[in-house]
Amino acid sequence: MRLFNRKNQLERFLDSVGDALDVPGDIKGLPGIGSGRARKTALIAAGGLAGLTAGSAGISSLRRHREEARDDS
Repeated sequence: MRLFNRKNQLERFLDSVGDALDVPGDIKGLPGIGSGRARKTALIAAGGLAGLTAGSAGISSLRRHREEARDDS
């Protein structure tokens, strides 16, 4: 009997992602997801891509606001 959930933060995150995507079973069982090191590398890469996308959207938003300010004057 397991009294405590001894998953680390990464394992809890992967479980929540699997639940959100309606992935059957544990996401660690998916083909292409190998060792813990490979999972961490993939998450870092995905996080970097998300950061770049957010930064690009922020810059585009600032440019639009500046162009609208010039058009109003």
